[in-house]
Amino acid sequence: MTGTTRFPEQAALSWRCLPFDALSASSLYRLLRLRSEVFVVEQACLFLDMDDVDPHCLHVLGEQVSPGAQPSLRAATRLVPPGIAFQEASIGRVVTAPSARGGGLGHVLMSESVRLLLSLWGPQPIRIGAQAHLEHFYRQHGFEPAGRSYVEDGIPHIEMLRH
Repeated sequence: MTGTTRFPEQAALSWRCLPFDALSASSLYRLLRLRSEVFVVEQACLFLDMDDVDPHCLHVLGEQVSPGAQPSLRAATRLVPPGIAFQEASIGRVVTAPSARGGGLGHVLMSESVRLLLSLWGPQPIRIGAQAHLEHFYRQHGFEPAGRSYVEDGIPHIEMLRH
């Protein structure tokens, strides 16, 4: 699945939703690099990002494409089928490039991810494990707290559910 969206700064992004095996080596490299840049380096969190879940997921990639240049990955998520991370379907590894923040791209990414998940697997609840400081952000996308807070890799989290 592909598409183009503009976020408030009017930078055109191309959206792709691909199964793991359809990711090219360069797309996979850009995805893992962005996740490492944010989750490991920026958040100073030592954890194993490659957790054997990615091969079961679809990957949403928001790329800025300039003629004659490699696409620049600006945002990404993984759509996790029911029964892998939670009983329900899930959206995980939500990430935006540091240089792309502040213009609403995170909201576009979540809206696109929810839309794609529901179009692929039908109407259903979606459960996420959200970093606790982002609870308000996820509430804006219909997620509500659904469980106790917990600490994962040294970061407070909360499970949230979108009915």
